[in-house]
Amino acid sequence: MLAAGRPATQPPTDPPAVSLAGVTRVFGVVPALVRVDLSVERGEILLVSGPNGAGKSTLLRVVATAISPTYGCGSVLGLDLLRDRDQVRRRVELVGHRTRLYEDLTAQENLRFACDMHGLGRSGVPTALERVGLVDVAGERVRTFSQGMRQRLAVARALLRSPELLLLDEPYAGLDAEARHIVDDAVRSMRSEGRTVMLATHDVAGPDLATRTVAMESGRIAGSGSFPERILS
Repeated sequence: MLAAGRPATQPPTDPPAVSLAGVTRVFGVVPALVRVDLSVERGEILLVSGPNGAGKSTLLRVVATAISPTYGCGSVLGLDLLRDRDQVRRRVELVGHRTRLYEDLTAQENLRFACDMHGLGRSGVPTALERVGLVDVAGERVRTFSQGMRQRLAVARALLRSPELLLLDEPYAGLDAEARHIVDDAVRSMRSEGRTVMLATHDVAGPDLATRTVAMESGRIAGSGSFPERILS
């Protein structure tokens, strides 16, 4: 029995996947982000749209703690962007323009190395290669790969880690139609597992995956919209 006049205890709620307040990032004298306020709930697929130079990549790099805000503050998965950088990096994966692959290692060796670095077993490597269509070239060195194949391998590495927050920066660049479907399937898989995705692209295919979209222009959030009835299949 609750004491008279005492409110029932509410169950704890998880903090947003991303929460930014007044985040500004300046390179030299050029602002790449200007007073960005953004909240991304867990389980969302957020499309960040805008032309080249709008600030999309900078936004994702700030969220990934690859770079720090010049001004403003924020948190990722309830962790402070500055104080908890190492913890954020253990739970977030960024797939960007630079795939951060080792060119002298094979595709399989790259994934095995990623597993070792993050304390993961290697048993998931064959499945990850199969999901991105690279089984036939698993033993070939990455330096022989096209940009599209490198992008596929970077996606495979991200899936191996099962991040709570996946950041995709122009993931369709250099991909053929089959490879684009691989990226789409990876995003849907993340959503079905209750994980969060931020996808930055100017590609018209991106909105088909999003539950919500924000538009960027000159480093600012220019607009937003949601798709509450969208069902991903």
